[in-house]
Amino acid sequence: MDKNKITIILSWTAVLLWLVLMFYLSSQPAVQSDGLSKKVTKVIVETVDKVVKLDDDREDINLVEKFNHIVRKYAHFTCYLVLGLLVMNAFRRSGVKGLRVFIFSLMFCIFYAISDEMHQVFIPGRGAQVTDVLIDNLGSFVGIGMYGVIGKFKKVIASN
Repeated sequence: MDKNKITIILSWTAVLLWLVLMFYLSSQPAVQSDGLSKKVTKVIVETVDKVVKLDDDREDINLVEKFNHIVRKYAHFTCYLVLGLLVMNAFRRSGVKGLRVFIFSLMFCIFYAISDEMHQVFIPGRGAQVTDVLIDNLGSFVGIGMYGVIGKFKKVIASN
């Protein structure tokens, strides 16, 4: 097997593994998912408190409750940003070029975002959210765009 085929297989394997992780996370019942995100939010609040001293009379619990929703939405954005990068890379490695690589990558991510939200309808306490699909797609678009910009910079550097 030549190096190019191995690279293609590894690229799509990275996409598949990321999709499996995202599916696992979206398969958690609402109580479990909320508990995980509150733990992450608590770590963020504690870290920010160490760097930028927050009010002494506040309670961490209230800040965790206040920022948990925001952290959850940023998690959607970030997961799909990574998916956009991985899918764009996999399509490029597979030989898709020009505008087609952008369109194929974006369509792949949009389809997965919609299917992921539909999947959550069947998870206890969860549901499909149009806003989540929009946030997911924005993350994908940014990831795909980042891949394109990085590719342009690499070409400019290589030509010098």
